[in-house]
Formats: sequence, C-alpha cells, structure tokens
Amino acid sequence: MLACAVTGSRRWFVTIFVFALLSDSIDGFIARRRHETTVTGARLDSLGDLMIVLTLLPGVWFLWPAIVRRESVFIAAGLLSYLVPSLIGMCRFGRMTSYHTWGAKVMAVLMGISLLLLFLEVSSLPFRACIPLAVLEGVEEMAITAVLPEWRADVPSLYHALKIRSAARARGGA
Repeated sequence: MLACAVTGSRRWFVTIFVFALLSDSIDGFIARRRHETTVTGARLDSLGDLMIVLTLLPGVWFLWPAIVRRESVFIAAGLLSYLVPSLIGMCRFGRMTSYHTWGAKVMAVLMGISLLLLFLEVSSLPFRACIPLAVLEGVEEMAITAVLPEWRADVPSLYHALKIRSAARARGGA
C-alpha cells in the first residue's frame, strides 16, 4: 500500500486496501467456522489490523492530502479511539488486547465501507458518522481492560468480560 501511495497509484492503493480488509475478515471467519481459533491467531490478527492502520495513514496522507486536512478532526478521533484502548491494554497486560469484540467487527465493516466512500470521493458523511461509533467501541474496549482480571483474547463484549470477572472471583481469583 505504501509503495502504491508513494507512486501515486490511488487505484492500486484502494485495491490492496480492499483485499486487506477482505482477507482479514475471511481468515477469521474460516478459523471460527473450522474451530481452529488460537491465542496466537488472535494476536497475529490484531497485529495485522495494526499494520493496516499504520500503513493506511501515511498512504492516505500521500494520496489524499486535501481529504486528510478537511477530515483531520474525525481522523484524529478515529485513530485515538483505536490506539488509546490498545495502549491501555499494553500497559495493563503487557501485550495487545486482541478482544475482537462484536463492536470491533461491526466497526471494521462500517469503517471499511466509509473509508472507501471517502477515498473514492463519494461522500465523507458515512466516515463522519462512523467516528462516534468507533469512540464508543474504544470505550467498551477500555472498560473490558479495566474489568478483566487477566489478559484474554476474543472477548465478545463488556458483558462477557463481566461474566469472566465474576467467574474468576467465584473461583477465588481476582
């Protein structure tokens, strides 16, 4: 994606971005369907997500600087809603959180579609509408980090984290 951005190829940048989003969702679906999910797989998936985000930012800056300037507040809010919960998880557990919440899965789809509409210069409204939802999803991830007694991958929601904490307390854990 970065090579496409540096060479000015918007079409290939968007094509690779779509491929990255599709492959990210398909591999997780296949792993869950075949009951082949692992902690390592969850961590690698989270690392892949981070790499997409970190590659996306400079690429968009190269290819669409006017959009970046116009949408800078929304981009900053979206980026912070992704990075701050991850950093808090890193501080608390010493590793990426890898929760893969239902909210994060919905946000990945909505954000992917809204970014495509933004890059194709169809409309910025879907992207702007996604940002408050991304912030809420980030708040849920921070709450999950606060609630869990220890690191755990694939926690679908805050409700599930509360159940995990309750079960740990019942066993005499945290």
